[in-house]
Amino acid sequence: MDEMKNTKISVLTQVSDRLGALTKEALAEKYNGIENKLFEFANFMEAQLAFLSTTTRTEIPTEGIIPTEAIIRKALHIEKGIVLPVFTDSKNSILLYKIGDYDKDLVASDNDVLEPDPEKCKKISLDDIDIAIIPGLAFDDKGGRVGFGNNYYSKLITKLPETCRKVSLAYEEQIVDQIQMESRKFTVDIIITDKRVIYKI
Repeated sequence: MDEMKNTKISVLTQVSDRLGALTKEALAEKYNGIENKLFEFANFMEAQLAFLSTTTRTEIPTEGIIPTEAIIRKALHIEKGIVLPVFTDSKNSILLYKIGDYDKDLVASDNDVLEPDPEKCKKISLDDIDIAIIPGLAFDDKGGRVGFGNNYYSKLITKLPETCRKVSLAYEEQIVDQIQMESRKFTVDIIITDKRVIYKI
C-alpha cells in the first residue's frame, strides 16, 4: 500500500512539474482544444443526460483540474441535460441533481464548491446518466486515474450503469506511462486531451 502511495506521489510530482512549465496562455490554448474536442465527441453530443463536476465558486484553476464552468454553460445553451453532484458525508457518496441555469441553480457548499440547490433542482438516478465526465489529476492510456484522495469519484465509477460512458478531460501533460491501481474497476473508458482522444486499451 505504501509503495502504491509513493508511486502516486511520484506521478503527481511529474504531472505538476510538466504543468508548471506551461504559461497561462499555453494552458488556455490547451483548454480550448479540450473543450472543442468534447463538443465534437459524438457520445457527449448524443447524450440526453451528462454528468459533470464543478470546481470552487471562484474557479481559480487548481493545477491539473480542467475548469468546467464554460463547458457547463455551453452545454446548457444547446439544451443538453446537465447533472451535477452534491457531496454528502454519508459513506463518501454523491447525490445527483439536474440543473437548468448555472447562475440560479447553484449554491456554494461549506468547502466553497458550487453544488445544485436541492430545493430548486430535480434529483436524478444514477441509472439515467448517459455519459459521466470524471475529473482526475493524472491518467494512463489504460484508463487508470489518480483522483483526489476522497474516493467520491472512484465509488461513482463503480456504480454507474454499464451503458454509461466514463470519460475524463485532461491536459496532455497529465498522461503518464502507468498508474498503479488497486482494481481496474476504477478506470475510465475514454480520456480527451488537447492533442487526442484516448480509448482505454
